[in-house]
Parts: sequence; structure tokens; C-alpha cells
Amino acid sequence: MPASSPLTGIVLLNMGGPASPSAVRPFLARLFSDRDLIRLPLAPLAQPLFAWIVSGVRARKVRRYYEEIGGGSPIGTLTELQRAALEAALRATGGNFKVYVGMRYWYPLSKHAALEMKEDGVARAIALPLYPQYFAATTGSSFKDLAAWMRWAGAAFPVREVRSYPDHPGYIAALSEKIGETLDGTAPGGRHLLFSAHGIPKSFADEGDPYPAEVERTVAAAMRNFPGVPHSISYQSRTGRAQWLAPDTFAEVPRLAREGIRTLVVVPVSFVSDHIETLHELDIRLKRTAEEAGIETFLRVPALNDSPAFIGALKEIVLSAAAEG
Repeated sequence: MPASSPLTGIVLLNMGGPASPSAVRPFLARLFSDRDLIRLPLAPLAQPLFAWIVSGVRARKVRRYYEEIGGGSPIGTLTELQRAALEAALRATGGNFKVYVGMRYWYPLSKHAALEMKEDGVARAIALPLYPQYFAATTGSSFKDLAAWMRWAGAAFPVREVRSYPDHPGYIAALSEKIGETLDGTAPGGRHLLFSAHGIPKSFADEGDPYPAEVERTVAAAMRNFPGVPHSISYQSRTGRAQWLAPDTFAEVPRLAREGIRTLVVVPVSFVSDHIETLHELDIRLKRTAEEAGIETFLRVPALNDSPAFIGALKEIVLSAAAEG
């Protein structure tokens, strides 16, 4: 594709995160206002009040968590690194690409990506979620949000949506590279790989959401590179009173300890960027749980962030989507 060809915009979609303690409550209010994520009766009337009340109740505890990891979420900075690296990789192919960021709950919002693409004269766009596994309330919600803002901005060009890439060879290679680096130096006996995915309410899975099956596809593909290493899947970040997918990560770790596991290697399988769920929930709270349960060595596989292998995978995914028109 020559450099003079029409401009293709790539929108990296993610949830975002509060960059400072003062941003925690408005971030949570946006999150709890999402009707795809929180499904309430009479949502148009009830949801705004619900979101404001619940965000106020939860803000103090969540703000403390962010303070313990440096004061705010690094996801904005990390996504910008991913954006810049992917744009450079795509332009190195000779294509006419520009990469944007569209966050669901914090800045830069998809609103800003839509406005920037229209101003830049983008001819077509590719929506690329930083969620490898599809879930209606993350990937689906982000697609709907971007589409709504594009209509609002009057951006009439076509958008191709990359639904998911749970076992894309490049993504699996990048994930396996991080797992292998973390396993290096651990003794084969008594070690275990725990793939911890972000949990979802069980009701979504009961209705046919593909997320649990896509998590299993990712784990199965990665484990082909580590034959003979014991592993299991669990789900973290459970909130509220609804029934969530099981087993819960914080229940799975003591169970593994009781079975004699002494070296636990936790893989944040549905997270490609470090944020509060990895830096606090896993590195601080889960590590404490593991130590109290008798785990002798607790290791957490780093998130992919802007690793060259992951950026290479995203480039392959974009080029494939672009070729399909």
C-alpha cells in the first residue's frame, strides 16, 4: 500500500483508568453507568442515581488501592506506548496508518478518537480491542460506544471491528514468551501455572456469551508450549452479590496450597496492560493470600504492555483486517 493511499485509522479500545486519586469517583461513575456492564430494571431512570451512589461508596477503598500502586492507573501511559509502537510498526510496512486511543471510561475517550479521525481525514477505520477475548460488556460495549461517538461526530467512514483474537499465533507467542521467562529458574517439582482471567457474572455465560470459551482457547493454545506443567483457570475481580464465574482466584490459591503447590506462577490471561487488577489485586492482595496459605514462591507473569512480540501480533491483526477490506 503506497504512502499516498487513503488514511486508515486504528482505534485501540480499552476501559481506561483514573490517572489520579481525584479521578477515581468520576471514573467509577462512568463504569457503573454502562448499561451493558450493569444491567438494572428501569435503567434510563435508575442507572445515573445508582452509578453516583455506588461510586461514592466504593471510591474511598478504591482510591486507597490506587494510592498503594503510585496514586493512579498506569493504563493511560501504557496504552500510549502501545499506540506509538503499533503506529511505527505499521508505517514501517509502507502503509498509510494512524493509531488512536479510545477508552471506555476515562480519557482519552472514544469521543476524542472519533473527532481526531474525522479531522485527520481518515477514510476507513479498524476498531482493535485490547481485550483478546470477546465479552459483551467490555468489547461489545466499547464497539457500541465508538459507533455512537462517530455518529455524534459525523464521521461517516466505515469501521471494521476486530471481534477477538484469543488464540492468534502472534498473541499466543507473546504471552508464552512472558510465561517462559517467568518459569525460567523455577524448579519443576511443586510448581503450577494459574491463569487468572477477569471474572464476569455467570448470567452472561448462561446467555451464551463466548468469553469463558475464549479464555479456555487462549489457555489451551499457550499450554501447548508448556507440556507437562500443571495448570488451572480461575477468575478474579468479583464484585456485587451476583453469582460470578468460578473458581474465584482468591479461593483457588488456598486450594492449590492444600494440594502441595509450593511455586505458584500467576498468568493474568485476559489483561494485556498492567493496571489495578494486576498491580494491586494480584501483586499485593493475592500474593498476601498465597503466602498465608503456605505458597513458598509467588510469581506473577508480567502483562504484555508494549513488548515487541505483542506489538508485532497487533500489527499482524491490523494488516489482516485491512486486507479483508
